[in-house]
Amino acid sequence: MTIRVVLADDHRMVREALREVLLKVPDIEVVGEAGTGAEALEVTGRLRPDVLVLDISLPDINGIEVASRLVGGGTTAKLVALSQHADKRYVTAIVRAGAHAYVTKSAAGTELVLAIRAVAAGHGYFAPEIAGALADEMRGEPPGADPAPPAPQLAPREREVLCLIAEGARTAAIAERLQVSAATIDVHRRNIMRKLGLRTVAELTRFAIREGLVNP
Repeated sequence: MTIRVVLADDHRMVREALREVLLKVPDIEVVGEAGTGAEALEVTGRLRPDVLVLDISLPDINGIEVASRLVGGGTTAKLVALSQHADKRYVTAIVRAGAHAYVTKSAAGTELVLAIRAVAAGHGYFAPEIAGALADEMRGEPPGADPAPPAPQLAPREREVLCLIAEGARTAAIAERLQVSAATIDVHRRNIMRKLGLRTVAELTRFAIREGLVNP
């Protein structure tokens, strides 16, 4: 059985390199590519691949948000997160969003093939350095400590507005991008702050970075 794969990365040369690696694997077929978060959503929805290899740092909608939207929309594609970061913040954020595997770009040759095959078979996969980061986090947690409370749930549009605010976009620019009024964006901002118990844009930005919604 051939595993149908979509590659989503904003660097064309990275996609080409990954495609070259996967072309040599007889049971894997690259059926589509995407260079932005919006394209990743569209291509995945249209082609319905078995696996989406998803870069976390996409320019418009980051990979964590893309994963959240796809999973929330009921996608059947298994998600393999791809990043230059081995930071446990990125790992935990993308896994919470629905990724089944995590591979760093520095190890995206054999490791990527193993990850694709693993998730297609219904398993998870984490590159060795990622597994080590997660193990360090678990060892660093005091025995019996209560887990941190989950972040309040935001609606998809609220998450989108939060990401844009955290990336430094002003109200008018956000309104234009989302094709709504500035007043609507103000309402979203107030609702986000109320739900999160935050008061300033700086606090919103710190929250978004901590939750892995935007890159620091």
